[in-house]
Amino acid sequence: MNYLTSRRQLLIGGACGAAGLLIGNWPRWAPAAPNAAPAASTIAGKAKSVIQIWMWGGPSHVDTFDPKPDAGSDFSGPLNHPIGTSVPGMQIGELLPLLAKQADKFSLIRSLTHGSNAHETAAYMVQTGRMPGDGIVYPCVGAVISHFRGQGDAYKSLIPPYIVLTELQGRFSEAGFLGSRCKPFATGGDPAAARFNVEGVVAPGISDERQRDRRELLRKLDTLGAAMHGCDELASLEQCEQRAYDLILGDAGKVFDLAQEKPELRDRYGKNTFGQSCLMARRLVERGVPYITINYKGWDTHKQHFQVMRRKLPELDQGLSALLSDLSDRGLLDSTVIWCCGEFGRTPKVLWEAPWNGGRGHYGAVFSAFVAGGGFKGGQVLGSSDAKGEAVRDDPVAVADLIATIYRQMGVDPAGTLLHPQGKHIPIIAPLPSGATPGAALNEIIT
Repeated sequence: MNYLTSRRQLLIGGACGAAGLLIGNWPRWAPAAPNAAPAASTIAGKAKSVIQIWMWGGPSHVDTFDPKPDAGSDFSGPLNHPIGTSVPGMQIGELLPLLAKQADKFSLIRSLTHGSNAHETAAYMVQTGRMPGDGIVYPCVGAVISHFRGQGDAYKSLIPPYIVLTELQGRFSEAGFLGSRCKPFATGGDPAAARFNVEGVVAPGISDERQRDRRELLRKLDTLGAAMHGCDELASLEQCEQRAYDLILGDAGKVFDLAQEKPELRDRYGKNTFGQSCLMARRLVERGVPYITINYKGWDTHKQHFQVMRRKLPELDQGLSALLSDLSDRGLLDSTVIWCCGEFGRTPKVLWEAPWNGGRGHYGAVFSAFVAGGGFKGGQVLGSSDAKGEAVRDDPVAVADLIATIYRQMGVDPAGTLLHPQGKHIPIIAPLPSGATPGAALNEIIT
């Protein structure tokens, strides 16, 4: 081996390692993106961003968006007084009064179905629109949108194009075969805390001034980097370092500083993790981030379901209603899709017996989704379940229908393809068993 070459590689490797420690959890998408999306898979879309509120665990459709008060107490439990909304004839759960006042801004899908009662399988199906088992790990909606709308010339921001507030769902591989470039950036931290400690951007207990002092000290100590400045091998590293510090110390990173918002607005969203995550999502939309997921845990209510609902539903009501009105007031709702559901619903019949003590189990036969903005009409109800909420009665909607519609609204052609690492062209949306065009079932609730 050539001594000079090996020594040069060693020095470069050492410099890269030092920069890696310096930069920390810098997003993987930072360098220029290879593998540009095929032009045939992009179309004109009405939306620029998606906010997905992922109700991890599966919310009860009966207690939220598809109440069944006439089914009796074994189905409705104590939540048997649904309320009317601003849209005549549309009722929702009694613990959602703020959303009821804004029903003209959202639509409800009451006939989603996939039939799976297993968390992992159902989460994969709802996030990807695919059945597992064919040997391919498919990307979720956020990864696909990041691939087409968050890479290369399509997206120039320093802020990651696909963000999860605040932790990954952990039920599936978000990027699938698209790889690490399309994985989400999970913020960590808590937006409701005094300071939102975003992993890799905001360091706990370290002020911006101290961060700048650290950077200056490292520059003074980095005699190797100074001596090799201009070296081709280090150019991309220096660029990555600069982008990292621009995010940490520049204007881009300030998007995560919720202290810039008025206290009364923060109060309107709710001073809890979910409410402040909704506010954070609005700020990210303002910065042009294509896809934001709020990972909203706590809906897997096998036991003491109604006690949990009396805590969770007012929290959902406050945060989601504030998000709707805030986006609308700022002229952003028309270009922002809000998609709210979980991996399935919950058993319409209450499990009163021990050990459940008034719980609800997993239920994939029929469940509901909330959609708003970005070309979705307001004040509409699509599909219905039967009198007890146990089966689809009218207009069944496959998850692939909903996902195809979101893609279309975001300018991603659901009839297009994705390039698999093995060279295969994989359809973005799988054909439906019925032979219908994916997304056609939702035509009546989009503009």
